[in-house]
Amino acid sequence: MITYPSCKINIGLHILFKRNDGFHEIETIMQEIPLRDMLEIIPAPDGKFRFSSGGLPVPGDASKNLVVKAWKLMHARYSVPAVHMHLHKIIPMGAGLGGGSSDAAFALKMLNELFSLGLDDEKLEHLAAELGSDCAFFIKGKTQLSTGRGELLSELSSDHLLPLYIQLIRPEVHIPTAQAYAGIACDNNRPALRSFWGKSPEEWKSVFKNDFETKIFEHHPLLAKIKEDFYKNGALYAAMSGSGSAVYGIFQKRPPKPEKTEGYFWEGRIF
Repeated sequence: MITYPSCKINIGLHILFKRNDGFHEIETIMQEIPLRDMLEIIPAPDGKFRFSSGGLPVPGDASKNLVVKAWKLMHARYSVPAVHMHLHKIIPMGAGLGGGSSDAAFALKMLNELFSLGLDDEKLEHLAAELGSDCAFFIKGKTQLSTGRGELLSELSSDHLLPLYIQLIRPEVHIPTAQAYAGIACDNNRPALRSFWGKSPEEWKSVFKNDFETKIFEHHPLLAKIKEDFYKNGALYAAMSGSGSAVYGIFQKRPPKPEKTEGYFWEGRIF
């Protein structure tokens, strides 16, 4: 069985306050986009679990990959047998696009189908939330308001985005999570993102702010320049996704490709 895990951009990312459990309370709109990895899972003919990967290099211990953790979770809860898994990475890592979270969520969905477990979306979302804050989003994908630490989700209409294009650049910049949160200014006194969602993207700039940008752009001015260049090229809205380092621009019509791009580049329709 083969599937194609998607990724997401954050449209607005408000960090409201630090919770007693050490996490931050957030509010963000996550929008699925059709930049995809490839994941194959088959029952292990030899009864031994195996994981392999190709495409973009996947650093670190393979046993800590979220796809492997997804299988281990399903094996522990539902006695899912051994499988062979191959992940072909196309979505850049460390970009704020949730590629690893998506891989894990799609693995849960595949294992559910492959072994006829009959788990509904709600149950799969609870399982995905155990693997990471963004994982639950990818069970349904599309457009969702995300609150809590990212695991509380509600679906939003996205009809007004259907004709739009997106360009995305991920330069070779690594932003540790600790650096992203360092000195972050929490603000729990802003209009709710949901109340502005139906407006045109040209009107988003005054409300839809990524709170990580202020400090991260100070340390990495290249990211600020990419955002500025998107606006110069006619973007309706531009922002950094998550805690970076991918920056995207949303356009009314297909824009020309930038003459020079810094690192990874992708473009397409939002849907």
